[in-house]
Formats: sequence, structure tokens, C-alpha cells
Amino acid sequence: MKKAILIFLFLILSINPAVAAAADVEFDFRSAAQLLMDVNSRQIIYENNIHEKLYPASVTKIMTMLLAMEALDAGKAALDDMIPISEEAAAHGGSQIFLSPGDRVSFEDLMIGIGVGSANDGAWAMAEYLSGSVAAFVEQMNNKALELGMKNTHFVNPHGLHDENHYTTAYDIALMSLELLRYPQIHEWLTIWADEEFLKGKIKKEEGVYLSNSNNLVRFYEGADGIKTGYTTEAGNCISATAKRGDMRLLAVIMKAPGRPDLFSEARELLNWGFANFQSLPIVKKGEILGKAKVDKGEITEVNIVAAEDLALLLPKGRAGEVEKELQLESRLKAPLQTESPVGSLVVKSSEGEELGRTALVPAENVKRARLLTFYKRYLEKWLRCGS
Repeated sequence: MKKAILIFLFLILSINPAVAAAADVEFDFRSAAQLLMDVNSRQIIYENNIHEKLYPASVTKIMTMLLAMEALDAGKAALDDMIPISEEAAAHGGSQIFLSPGDRVSFEDLMIGIGVGSANDGAWAMAEYLSGSVAAFVEQMNNKALELGMKNTHFVNPHGLHDENHYTTAYDIALMSLELLRYPQIHEWLTIWADEEFLKGKIKKEEGVYLSNSNNLVRFYEGADGIKTGYTTEAGNCISATAKRGDMRLLAVIMKAPGRPDLFSEARELLNWGFANFQSLPIVKKGEILGKAKVDKGEITEVNIVAAEDLALLLPKGRAGEVEKELQLESRLKAPLQTESPVGSLVVKSSEGEELGRTALVPAENVKRARLLTFYKRYLEKWLRCGS
């Protein structure tokens, strides 16, 4: 039998609040595309031309940093790995940290250079180090884009210097930004404002490099802690900006703004509007234990059940109502069980019964089917208990 555990919570409630609010609000923006999203719920609060293919410039480096963080997380790279700088990497112009052929820079310093200094030379060197060649790395970039559902994106290089076949959309930028935000460590790097002696004594340029963050939101906007700006003549000014206040984290994407003042003012306006009108209420965190289930024919007889992903609700401020969490789970599960295979759902509903959100439930550990000897021992123990 399936059991439904109802847990009543008193929260702020509205049906599809973001859709309703976005339909009512109007902004006088000069950029080509804008998007505002609540990170916790992944709900879009405001959108305009978010699927139009545009040039991303150095916002491209979000994908480069994402692949680097995945390599770090998988143990394929370490923060203190020393990355060699090739002649081809050092030859890249545009924004750079003035690396020379033969320099060796740590993984962490290179990530700072890429994220804060928008280093084209650093992005090229990272690509070569992680994949053996830039061509192989770009293939990984495009494969990751497909995996994330970035349907209107095609990468040609790891840095974003202009190529007519190198394009993306505001929506696709949001998707890769969300994935990078899974790694909290990036905020330590992306909030560095300036370093007058970056890499001093570490590269051939003995005096080091003056590192300055092109994202002025991280200094002048409350809660801002990333992510990346970009500019080329063809792309205009672009940004993927995130800020966190309390439990709420917002992500704003602006593409092809005519100038930096417009870029930052539009990002601020979107973020201000989002924080003023909405709140994000966390329901459950990935891996949080929500209950236990009996396991038939397993190596263990009971297993913890956890949330497969984070779940939060995006709700308007100032309106109260009653919602409930419903744990939909079979009373007994049959081995074998895998942590990636859902066994139920956590569903959040309004007091009227309308579904507001859900996440899958999974076992906290893999459970193999028990061997015959295990079955025999269990039956013997049960028999001895009954006979005593």
C-alpha cells in the first residue's frame, strides 16, 4: 500500500505567482534579452527574448569554469595542480592576465584569473590542461550544454572571443549558471574585487598583474557574489549576475546591453524587483532524510528515504495561506534498490489540493538483494525468538 504522510505548514501562498507578476510588470530596458530567475525553485520570474540566439562574449567562461569545477569535484584535478602555459594560450589577446609561454600557474589561481580577470589566456590554458586540446574541451562544452538542455547554444572556443558560430541565449546562460552555482567555492573567487599584485613572484612578469573585477555588482550591490560579465563589439555588454539575501538567491541575465551603465542598471533593477516582491521558501534539501521504508529480500531490512533534489517554493510577499507536504511512498520496497532510482515523491500542495511542487524520493544507500545464507539466518533467528 502507498502511504501519504501529510505535514501541514503555514506559508505564503499563491498559484503561479511569478507568471502572474511577470505579466503585469513592464521595464524600459535597452538590452536585447533579459531573464530573472529564483535559483532555489528554478522558476523564471521575468523574461524577455530569452530564447533569442545572441553572442555571449566572456560569459562563455561560465561553462569553462563549470567543466573545471566538475574535474575538481571528480578528483581529476586539484587546486594546487600547476598548469603549464603554452605559446598558443599566451598568444590570446583581449582580456588577459598576461601569461607567458613556459609559465606554470596553479589551478586555483587560474580559476581566479578566468573568473575575475576574464583571462582569455587562462581559459585557453585550462582547456588544454583538462582535455589535452582545446578542440576536445570545446566538444566537452557542447556535450555539457546538451546535457543541461541548452538547446540553442553552440560553443567554438573556451573564452568567448567572437565567432559567428559561437552563440547562446539568456535562458541557456541561466541553465549553465545554475549548474556552476552548485559549487559554493566559486563565490570566494568571484567576489575578489581587486588584487594589485596578482601572481607576483609566480610568473615571468615579476611584478605580477593588476587584477580587477569587471562585475561591479559584487562591490556595489548588497548580496551580489557572481557570476560573469562579457563584452565584444558584436555581443555588446552581457552579464549573468547572482545575489543572495536571506534564503533567497536570484539570478539575472542581461544580453547585448548598449553600454556598461545600462548593463548594471538593468541587472540591479531586475534584482531589486525580485527581492522586493518575492520570497523563496525552502521545503527540503537534497539528501535530507524524510522517512524510512521496509525492504523485502534485501541485505538490510530497512533503509532511510531522502530527497533526490532541493525543493523550494517561489512565493509573493504578504499573502498567507496553508500548504501541505505529502510523502508518497510505498510502505514496503523490494530489493535491489539504487540511490539514483526514485521510489516515491514528496509533493507540496495548496490547501485546495493543487500541486505546487515536487521532488523524487530515493533510498539513502544502495541495497543489494540478500543471499540465501542471509535469508536462512533471518528465518532461524525468527524461529528461535518464537520458540523462546
